[in-house]
Amino acid sequence: MDLLKPEIRRSPSALNRLISDDFLEIGGSGRSFGKDEVLSRLPQETPPTFSARDFELRRLSDNLVQLLYKATMLKAGEGQTSYSLRSTLWQLKENNWQMLFHQGTLCPPFENNHK
Repeated sequence: MDLLKPEIRRSPSALNRLISDDFLEIGGSGRSFGKDEVLSRLPQETPPTFSARDFELRRLSDNLVQLLYKATMLKAGEGQTSYSLRSTLWQLKENNWQMLFHQGTLCPPFENNHK
């Protein structure tokens, strides 16, 4: 999950390569935004600390997959970890997988055991 890595989140060129021009995200707040906002916001942020688990990959077509997983996020300067269920659509364009859609839905803390 390159997009969870701080060095990728700080790099506009890496983000541009990994995110589709048609990208749409619906965040945990319910707010939606596109690629331009991601490219202007993420490189300026102090990257949060992420962990991800329970990955499930679903092939929807030859050039489209859905990645489902659980994630925790701790933002810099905050003492509370948020938990979310995440769904991401990845599309293969010109031999490059790009994120087309992402949604994070806040949820209660996960059990200690995995799926």
